[in-house]
Amino acid sequence: MKPLILLSLVLRPPLGLDLYMPVPEANPLTPQKIALGRKLFFDKRLSRDGTLSCGTCHDPKLAFSDGRKVARGIDGQDGTRSAPAIVNRGYGRTFFWDGRAKSLEQQALEPILNPKELGMTEALVESRTGLKIAKVTAALASYVRTIRSGDSRFDRYAAGKSGALNEQEKAGLALFRGKARCSACHAGPNFSDESFHNTGIAWKDGRLSDDGAGEGKFKVPTLRGVARTAPYMHDGSIATLEDVVEYYDRGGNVNPGLDEDLHALHLVAEERRALVAFLRSLSGTIREGN
Repeated sequence: MKPLILLSLVLRPPLGLDLYMPVPEANPLTPQKIALGRKLFFDKRLSRDGTLSCGTCHDPKLAFSDGRKVARGIDGQDGTRSAPAIVNRGYGRTFFWDGRAKSLEQQALEPILNPKELGMTEALVESRTGLKIAKVTAALASYVRTIRSGDSRFDRYAAGKSGALNEQEKAGLALFRGKARCSACHAGPNFSDESFHNTGIAWKDGRLSDDGAGEGKFKVPTLRGVARTAPYMHDGSIATLEDVVEYYDRGGNVNPGLDEDLHALHLVAEERRALVAFLRSLSGTIREGN
């Protein structure tokens, strides 16, 4: 396998996201490929019954999530996990809640072929689009690499504009990095350590309802745009950011595989409000398609 090459001026990171995106040498970005990928992303011909597209579960207005507890596919079929936001996924290393895809190209293909999602076959995709399946997935992956979120108020604060956050949000940032321990998992410019953790969400009635990546572990999602991506967790079981903070404040659902970093925080009401205020400051400008 050839090594990844670093993207230079073709796709610059948004303000506040000081990263250069790895792009596979086998699928270099071009304006034509990105434009094709954008067209295919919203093309309902990629669903068997012609009613859904990739954009149905990844709505730009919702930071490329869908607002549902779990994803809904063709024939009204509900999945078992929520549709994760895909902003800044070009910076990711593994994909899906359980990390089963190792590239955006693989990630683009699986929902198309999943009988409970878009319900297609490779032959049907090629027949409807007139394109080889590898070209379809390469174009979709290229477009997804352009979906970037940055220039949030937090980013401006981090760049030296002290007035970009108010005092409550600054207090929330201090809690995020300190007492609340959020940055133990939501680390780095993309607010994700790109790893997997058991937070107890899948522990129900004395057993794991979903094994995730193994032992109830799930991918840590980015927090960029998090105010737009409710409901939360892999199963959409937590409705609001306030509820998320309360869940972690009590230490999650205790189970044999609970992550060692999780324990009760004992935040007071003012601290919980400050933490939520900070999380809302992470919503910035979402760019796509270029």
